[in-house]
Amino acid sequence: MRSRILLAPRSLRPPRALLRRRITLRTRLALIYGGTFLVAGVLLLGVTYTLFDQQIGGTGTRIFTAQKGDKDEKPPLSGDEPQVKGKILGQSPDASPPPDATEAEKWMAEQQEQLRDAATTSLVTQGGIALLVVGGAATAFGWLVAGRVLAPLHRVTDTARRIAGAPAADRGLHERIALTGPDDEVKDLADTFDTMLERLDRSFDGQRRFVANASHELRTPLTLGRALVELAMHRPTASDDVKRLGTDLLEINIRHERLIGGLLMLAGSEREVTERLPVDMADVVDHVIVQTAPEAEQAGVTVHGTADEALTGGDALLLERLVYNLVENGIRHNTGDGGWVGVTSGVRAGKAVVEVGNTGPVVPPYEVAALFEPFRRLGDDRVATTKGAGLGLSIVRSVARAHGGDAAARPREGGGMTVTVTLPLCDDTEPAEPA
Repeated sequence: MRSRILLAPRSLRPPRALLRRRITLRTRLALIYGGTFLVAGVLLLGVTYTLFDQQIGGTGTRIFTAQKGDKDEKPPLSGDEPQVKGKILGQSPDASPPPDATEAEKWMAEQQEQLRDAATTSLVTQGGIALLVVGGAATAFGWLVAGRVLAPLHRVTDTARRIAGAPAADRGLHERIALTGPDDEVKDLADTFDTMLERLDRSFDGQRRFVANASHELRTPLTLGRALVELAMHRPTASDDVKRLGTDLLEINIRHERLIGGLLMLAGSEREVTERLPVDMADVVDHVIVQTAPEAEQAGVTVHGTADEALTGGDALLLERLVYNLVENGIRHNTGDGGWVGVTSGVRAGKAVVEVGNTGPVVPPYEVAALFEPFRRLGDDRVATTKGAGLGLSIVRSVARAHGGDAAARPREGGGMTVTVTLPLCDDTEPAEPA
């Protein structure tokens, strides 16, 4: 018989946030502290009551034995001895003993029971209430102490959360905990975390420096090689084969120069922009449309834009490079004659937004995220071509994140893609820097 698994409706399932909810360490420490105090208090109260009960029972037995064994002597008529017994049994000194032994036993039993009831009321009931009050106060005190002890751990957690929430992997690695206080386990943890951050920061800085230095060093031989190829092509004695070979070599050289320029731009744009000036993205969009007009006309693609005011703060050259890469990608990865690229700028939901869409080949949704990674191309463009170096969208996202924004893309129905860049608005009243 085939078994079936019935799933509860989505509305009846507990939310994931509730499933992941847990008791904090501070709460657990406070509960452990208060629970330990209550258990110790209950044990102390029980031991005290047991000893007191045994003491009452032993005292009554000795008095009964003394009265039963003294058969020949009459009960003393003076008030001295009854007053002492009354003090032992918890009675007032004015209480008088009963006339005979039977009534004395009964009277003392009653007195002992009353004393036990009074002890139970005062010791157990009232002591239990006092224990609960003091236990609650101890739990609250434990909560405060646990918060004081765990404060350095919260500082470590907040620092790690800020670094993990940085828009780029290496952003925020310069931050340190720098915990001060007693040399204990928490300080060892904070110092170890700072050491790890320092090593990671040095590693990322070394990687960026290597890319920048290598790119600069490679520019010189490429420039020299291009000059030699052009010199050989323009010789009067150059044959057609040499000219065709020179043309191919120049195309390869141009592609390598574009790759190196992209690497330099990527290495520089990954750093956060510290000096920010007001920049109107509408001016940047208009300027980029004019710049890319010859390439668009050559490719048979129409570029149109709707540039509304969108004032942000940052580096005008980097922001111009961001829009230029988007429009350039939209022209190069298009359908050719009859294709178009649309550029808009404006303010949405309190953000400066630049959106670039184009016609082109169909883009699978699962490949959109990978296009923002360096050297990633779509489909047949993965083969080395002169269209680009595969760094355009990587530079776009790096520049956007360096300005406190982000970039996202979605495929268009029927082909092509729409890339949306969001940037924080600039509240400065100074005039915008021209692109």
